[in-house]
Amino acid sequence: MYVQVCPRVDGSGLTTMLVFVANGTAPPAPPVDPRVLAEQAIASLVMRAPEIRMAPPPGSTSGLVGLPVWMWTERGEAFLGPTRQSVSAGGVTVAAVGRVGRIVWDMGDGTTVVCGAGTPYSPGAEGPSPDCGHVYAQASSRHVPGGGPWPITATSTWTVTWSGGGLSGTETLELSSASELFVGELHVLNQDGSSR
Repeated sequence: MYVQVCPRVDGSGLTTMLVFVANGTAPPAPPVDPRVLAEQAIASLVMRAPEIRMAPPPGSTSGLVGLPVWMWTERGEAFLGPTRQSVSAGGVTVAAVGRVGRIVWDMGDGTTVVCGAGTPYSPGAEGPSPDCGHVYAQASSRHVPGGGPWPITATSTWTVTWSGGGLSGTETLELSSASELFVGELHVLNQDGSSR
């Protein structure tokens, strides 16, 4: 039991009430909103931006006009999913699952390439990547101020689904990483002195 003191409606003083709570139980807690728990579960998911891998390697000067560039990303739950998390409160549990649906590569020369995780390059492999590649038609030094490299950005789109407490929903999140690649031109010298 507890004592509750309230002012009288007519302002003439205070009223004291003795309140009894059955069996010593407290008033019921307010219901938990599953959407609040979903926000907490999504915030605790481990989702990372793409870990860029390329052949020729990012930052190198071995890129050439017309040479196929292979692109792929690091594997693992944190980079591609599925990554899972659940949060419980007030008898309600909400579970969230995040997965990468696609990765968009901005190659810096006005071209975008949409891929999945891509195929890692194996030393000695010939030709273009089977699923995630690009061929530059122009040298970066001719188009990037100061003769620099092409700027490259890889953006993964995460789709997060959640459910619990009688509700469900879907959220999307984009995470990006940046790199660069010098792309030069191969000049062949004519050795026999003739003009062509």
